[in-house]
Amino acid sequence: MDTPFGEEQPLWTPSETVIRDANISQYMHWLTQERGLHFEDREALWRWSVEKLEDFWASLWSYFSIKASQPYNAVLSSHTMPGASWFSGARLNYAEHIFRNATSDRPALLFRSERQALTEISWQELTKNVGALSQSLRAMGVQPGDRVVAYVPNIPQAITAFLACASVGAIWSSCSPDFGISSVTERFQQIEPKVLFAVDGYQYGGKSFDRLPVIHELQKQLPTLQKIVVIPYLKTEPSLEGIGHGVLWSEVLREPAELTFEQVPFDHPLWILYSSGTTGLPKAIVQGHGGILLEHLKALTLDVDLKPGDRFFWFTTTGWMMWNFLVGGLLTKSVILLYDGSPGYPNLETLWQFAQESQMSFFGTSASYIASCMKAGIEPGQSYDLSHLRGIGSTGSPLPPEGFHWIHEHIREDLWVASVSGGTDICSAFVAGSIVLPVYAGELQCRSLGANVQSFDDAGQPLIEEVGELVVTEPLPSMPLFFWNDPDQQRYRESYFATYPGIWRHGDWIRITERGSAVIYGRSDSTINRMGIRMGSSEIYRIVEGLPEVLDSLIVGVERPHGGYYLPLFVVLRPGVELDDSLKARIKSELRTHISPHHVPDEILVISEVPRTLSGKKLEVPVKKLLMGLPMEKAVSLDALSNPQAFRYFQEFASQRN
Repeated sequence: MDTPFGEEQPLWTPSETVIRDANISQYMHWLTQERGLHFEDREALWRWSVEKLEDFWASLWSYFSIKASQPYNAVLSSHTMPGASWFSGARLNYAEHIFRNATSDRPALLFRSERQALTEISWQELTKNVGALSQSLRAMGVQPGDRVVAYVPNIPQAITAFLACASVGAIWSSCSPDFGISSVTERFQQIEPKVLFAVDGYQYGGKSFDRLPVIHELQKQLPTLQKIVVIPYLKTEPSLEGIGHGVLWSEVLREPAELTFEQVPFDHPLWILYSSGTTGLPKAIVQGHGGILLEHLKALTLDVDLKPGDRFFWFTTTGWMMWNFLVGGLLTKSVILLYDGSPGYPNLETLWQFAQESQMSFFGTSASYIASCMKAGIEPGQSYDLSHLRGIGSTGSPLPPEGFHWIHEHIREDLWVASVSGGTDICSAFVAGSIVLPVYAGELQCRSLGANVQSFDDAGQPLIEEVGELVVTEPLPSMPLFFWNDPDQQRYRESYFATYPGIWRHGDWIRITERGSAVIYGRSDSTINRMGIRMGSSEIYRIVEGLPEVLDSLIVGVERPHGGYYLPLFVVLRPGVELDDSLKARIKSELRTHISPHHVPDEILVISEVPRTLSGKKLEVPVKKLLMGLPMEKAVSLDALSNPQAFRYFQEFASQRN
């Protein structure tokens, strides 16, 4: 596959001072002093980290002074995937490591929204609220292993509720309130929650959205709920009428209590995230206290280079794993910055204004937001004081070279740009940035420490300077412990290990360069990944094909080589039905309401039939490959289709669009 990505000369090179002061340099010095290990550069460090897994992760345990009430008796049980068990015997608590950084000389959080000016939340206030809420959860009967769910925006109360949940050993799971009722119930019903936190409503793009009707519906759809905590956000005193076992947020914070931390095994579930495949319900991914703790300390300290007092921001909602990653910033003694609202309201300069007033150190965003700023012609570097900003992070989809250049030309030419790629599946990055390495436009700087990321061909052979499947050949501590309600691990194995047994196949196309950097070409499977929010096509089909006029449908998401994301929906209509503006509007409205505004298609087109395999599966991936520019013979084998004539439409469609 030809690529416009990759340039011969670096866009940015770190100074000697930057390299000297980098956290990863301090870690390498520690390895020399404490372990007698010397590495010439970061690439050599990466090779050691994947060749000597146990030594590497044990070194992080010591380097970060992990606090455990019981020590571990083995770093890694085996290298088998799935099934690897990390730090057996250890007992600890993720939230305890957050609060050991509590201090009076800097705030814990800074928060701003469309409705609220910049606000500080002190460590004292956060500690007090988490302590009170932890006690309230225990009084509700919440025990270690119980599920606590949240239907909340990116607000301080969400951080408080999560940390209280983690402190008592319960399992957290959240959805953003812009998720429609179907998306929420398909996630939460699987895990049978005991407590729900929910806002009465939220504001986005200057418009208010009442969520009380959704709370009433969730109460019906989630029969295991024993308590619903309503957080006033649109109104000061929202009505709880008709909400059984409902209490207001203020009530669960009323009784002060000392904050204590339940000691749990290293692999005790911390939270459940959701990553959708192409069939069935969203996969409920369970990740553990210890694995996430070590992974986020590693990634945020050694890759993102967060230092005490830094102000760390990533634009996200609670429905994206980047929210969980953002919370991890508290592990590094950094201040985390929360923003709730539209990045384009009242205009695209909102987040840059937020960067100025919060004195932001690291600005995390998506490639699509950078592309929007480019198209809008804004000049953040001229309009705002961004002198505190050291780095820009981008994820969600590949950042094209033009995005790198725009950042340097229109924000600041000495900014470090860290384009990263990972996944909900590990709640971190497989391919990361590093402040000690040069930046090449269009490239991700390096593979994450401890992550043995390779590019494989169809035969399972590693590739260099060729596009292949992104695979991981050794286990990571933050890989899923299991999927909820998957007792025999069938869905888990099918999701990652069916293509290359014993080796994790992630579902991205990747090219690893000779210098150790990488280029990501988007999803190799059919998961819809828009604005970093992954949604299975099956979820969209449930809504679209639930309409009486629609007999069948096919949706694909395509990353464009120069930025942007194309999401066409193809529908088969009942005889006599026409795709007029009214039907198009209704389809989009249903998807906006029941799935999310981010997954409304760019185009809706009529087809005569959906191409399928001999076993009846829709051909999403081959259609996506065609739209990404692959020739017909490399996209699909027509012999494997039950209706090969149906694929001819897409061949013609792709030739017109490419």
